[in-house]
Amino acid sequence: MPIFSVRPTFTMRGRRFKGLRGWAGKPLHPPLTDIPVAAYLLAAAFDVISWAGGPDETWARDLYRAASFVLLAGAAVSVLAALTGFADWLTSTPKGTQARRTANAHALAMVTVTLLVLLDLAVRVLSRWDDEAAPAAVAVLTVVIALLVSVGAALGGTLVYDYGFNVETAGDSPVWHPSGTDLLPGEKPVEEVVAQGQAQQAPAVGEPTRP
Repeated sequence: MPIFSVRPTFTMRGRRFKGLRGWAGKPLHPPLTDIPVAAYLLAAAFDVISWAGGPDETWARDLYRAASFVLLAGAAVSVLAALTGFADWLTSTPKGTQARRTANAHALAMVTVTLLVLLDLAVRVLSRWDDEAAPAAVAVLTVVIALLVSVGAALGGTLVYDYGFNVETAGDSPVWHPSGTDLLPGEKPVEEVVAQGQAQQAPAVGEPTRP
């Protein structure tokens, strides 16, 4: 009996191609989002350390510049993440579902993050590029970006880990059914609760019914 399984992870044979969405079992959007999220968190850390060090520390300027380049790299990859995410949203989240609402919140958070990143980069390049350390206002903006991208990432994680979005083995779930009511983690759908209650009240086979 083998103790390792590697080939199914890397094979593309038998995987259905879904265009911008990627392949069945190998979606493009999730791995692309890892780079911007990590970049924005690192940039915030670099800026805060740079600001704390102040203009008297030579490494403060290096960290400030590093944060700028990391932000730029994250913004560049976020373009691809946005395109693949839009394809997922457009074709795989039915209207009126809890999954669609969560995807909307995720998209709103990430679009806002991208706009703030562009603003952050504009301030750095146009007016504060030669600073010896991260200005307080820029550091605060980068921290806000890091916090908001964490919120957006958490919403995206809910789609995958709670709702099974783009997970090939995920079974049917009420979050994909048209409904105006949100189902919280661990809750059972109303239909299931009612069905269980009826099953418990139903007489057993051969048991006489009471008048």
